[in-house]
Amino acid sequence: MGSGEKLLSELIARSRPVLGRDLAALVSETGRDRGLHDVRMYLADLQQAKLVALPLPTTAGEETLSIDDSAAGQAYRRERTVRSDDGATLWVPMIDGVERLGVLKATAAGLDDELISWCEALAGVAALLLVSKSSHNDLLIEAERRRAMTVQGELVWAFLPPRTIGSARVTSSAVLEPAYDIGGDAFDHSFDGDALHLALLDSMGHDLASGGASAAGLAACRATRRSGGSLADIVLAIDRILDTWFTDRLMTAVIARLDTADGTLAWVNCAHPPPLLIRDNRILPDALVRESDLPLGWGFHTETPPAVHTTRLEPGDRVLLYSDGVTEARSPQGDLFGEERLSDTVIRALGAGDPAPEALRLLLRDLLRHQDRRLRDDATIVLAEWHPNRGSM
Repeated sequence: MGSGEKLLSELIARSRPVLGRDLAALVSETGRDRGLHDVRMYLADLQQAKLVALPLPTTAGEETLSIDDSAAGQAYRRERTVRSDDGATLWVPMIDGVERLGVLKATAAGLDDELISWCEALAGVAALLLVSKSSHNDLLIEAERRRAMTVQGELVWAFLPPRTIGSARVTSSAVLEPAYDIGGDAFDHSFDGDALHLALLDSMGHDLASGGASAAGLAACRATRRSGGSLADIVLAIDRILDTWFTDRLMTAVIARLDTADGTLAWVNCAHPPPLLIRDNRILPDALVRESDLPLGWGFHTETPPAVHTTRLEPGDRVLLYSDGVTEARSPQGDLFGEERLSDTVIRALGAGDPAPEALRLLLRDLLRHQDRRLRDDATIVLAEWHPNRGSM
C-alpha cells in the first residue's frame, strides 16, 4: 500500500470515534500529511444556493461561497474538479454515490496528476464519512440550514431519501420547496433489484397534519412495497392509512415502477398532474396522459382498485413528475409558471449538458424568482432518466 492509500486508510480508521464537529479538522490533517497546504470541506445548503465551510478549530465565523458565482460552485454544478487560474487550488466535488454533498478545497504548491487524483480520492472518502456521521450529528445538519426548520418540515425531511440516486441504467433526482416550511408534498425513489420505484405525494393543506399525512403515506408505500405489494396494493394501503388516521385529508399521488432492464414504466395516477415524457430534448405531448383515479383518502379505493398504466421507454427517455405547486405558481403580477415554462427550463438545462440534479436546481431557482421567493404551495419535482446504454455512472 502506497503512502497516499495508507493515509486514506488511516483517515477511515481514525474517523470512527470522531464527532461530526471534528471531521473537518481530521480531513484537513490528512491533507497536510500528504503535502497539501490547506484543505477545507464545504457543504451545500438545503436550497443549494451556498456552499458552507465546515468549521475547523482554528477558524472563527462562517465562510460561504456562492454556488452560482464561484469556482467552488462550478465544481459542484458540473460535478467535476475545477482548478484555480493560478493552478494552486483544486475544488473537488464531494459526491455520495450520485448525490452531490458539497466540495473539497485543496491547495498545494505543486499539483501534479498523481496528487490531483489523490485529492479526488480524499473527497470521495470525505463524502462517505459525512454521510456516515450526518444521521446522528446535528452540527452537520445545521451546516446545511440557513434558518430554522418548521416542525412539519423536520418531520417530512426525516422521511425523505437522498435527493439523487442512480445506477448504470437509471438516475433519479428530486427537489422540494419551500425547503424550511414543507406542507404536504413528499417524494420517494428507491431501487429493488432491476426496478426503480418512484412516488410523489401531495397531501391537502400546509400544516403539521399535512406533513404527518405525507410521512404516513411514504411509510405505507415503503411497507407495502417491501412486502412484495403491487402498485395497486400501495394505493390501497395509503388510502386505508389516510381514511383511518387522517380523516380530514385527501392526497393526490403518482406512484410508479420502472423496469431498468427493459424500460417498462408502470404507474398509477390518483388525481395528480400527469407525468411528462422527455425524449430527444423535447416533450412528447400527452404521452403519459391517462384517465386518472380518485384521490387517496376517504376510502375511495376500497371497492375499486386503481388502474395501472404501462408504456415502454426508449433509451435516454426522461420521466418528469411534479406537483401542482410548480405549474400553478403565480408571479406577483398573477402569471402562472405553467407546464411549458417547467419543461422549457428543464430541457434547456439538460440540453446544455447539466446533470439532472443541476437542471432541477436551476428550475427551482427560476420558480422562486417567478414568485418573488414567496411560494404559496409546495413545489416538488422528480426527474428519472433511463440510460441503459451508458454502461457506467
